[in-house]
Amino acid sequence: MTILEPLAGTAPAVWESLDDRFAGIRGDKLLERLWTGGRWVEGPVYSPAGRYLLWSDIPNDRILRWDETSYQVSVFRQPAGNTNGHTLDTEGRLVSCEHGNRRVTRTAHHGAITVLASEYDGKRLNSPNDVVVKRDGSVWFTDPAYGIDSDYEGYKGQIETGGCHVYRVSTDGVLTRVADDFNRPNGLVFSLDESLLYITDSEEGTIRVFTVEGDKLSGGDLFAECGNGIFDGIRLDTEGRIWASAADGVHVYHPDGTLLGKLLVPETVSNLTFGGAKRNRLFVTATTSVYSVFTTVNGAPQPYQR
Repeated sequence: MTILEPLAGTAPAVWESLDDRFAGIRGDKLLERLWTGGRWVEGPVYSPAGRYLLWSDIPNDRILRWDETSYQVSVFRQPAGNTNGHTLDTEGRLVSCEHGNRRVTRTAHHGAITVLASEYDGKRLNSPNDVVVKRDGSVWFTDPAYGIDSDYEGYKGQIETGGCHVYRVSTDGVLTRVADDFNRPNGLVFSLDESLLYITDSEEGTIRVFTVEGDKLSGGDLFAECGNGIFDGIRLDTEGRIWASAADGVHVYHPDGTLLGKLLVPETVSNLTFGGAKRNRLFVTATTSVYSVFTTVNGAPQPYQR
């Protein structure tokens, strides 16, 4: 196992309040830069059982692993199919979006990889980007074309499915299209009661919100527009607030759509996740680096924790 350079310094953690309801949301005064040296880092996921963080370094075609107990960083998988987003399913297994292989996979605890989705109606997916798992075990993912636009994040190819859509994989393996009116769908997250699904459109710089009705979506109203850069990955805390990546850091929204405040980060943020023993440690992937900061809020429980 190759051990990479771990802790790479600190940066100021600037908490910018824009609404009185942001009061009480704060954390460390310094961001820990846990690692740097990537080309475009993405898709962080925290494993509470192993006490480690995984993330993708997409152009370098590798998944990296940071150990919480030792702060060591190592290569978890390479080549990795130019993976992007990751999550854990209801059994704590890794679910990954692979740009290069144009598929969504699940990694068993013993390491075997199972393909969950690679084609829709006989046509190859574009380049699955980000993924969430519902409490019923179904897998929901976005499929923009960033991995086939060029060879940088995958392999240059053609859109075969007629556009960039959102899909659902049922527990018995049936793939259905649940949204087909996006430009480039990207990050997604369920509300606390799973009655809503928030989805970002990176090309439009928006977050839209859908009503979840079993295995179908309806609505799709505008929830927020990004005021700095674009939205990419999004997560929720235990109060239902939406934490969204942006050019200047992490933007925090009230469920009513109000921008409450920001955590400013020195690099463009791609994605984020909560982790640690109390789910109060925010991990942020930002361009070349991975940062963390302890906060006064807790991330929403994940399906394997409920």
